[in-house]
Amino acid sequence: MPKRVLTGVIVSDKGDKTVIVNVERKVRHPLYGKIIRRSKKYHAHDEANEFKAGETVRIEETKPLSKLKTWKVIDRVNARATPAEVVIDEPAA
Repeated sequence: MPKRVLTGVIVSDKGDKTVIVNVERKVRHPLYGKIIRRSKKYHAHDEANEFKAGETVRIEETKPLSKLKTWKVIDRVNARATPAEVVIDEPAA
């Protein structure tokens, strides 16, 4: 049986070897037809504590690792945005 793979954003990395990933999906409302967003948080295993909050990652379903953790982080999709370095050239007087 294939393992499910989901993509989401890390909202917390406070736990040791654990990150919390928020996965959003879009569904159509059954009566009104409007597209609405549904989100769910998953606890995922991060062995090396290498992923930080704000990063987009892919998680894969695994055997239960603890009471809440049944997912593990596979890889980073992209890192969070970091502020650009600004260099100001002052004219020579």
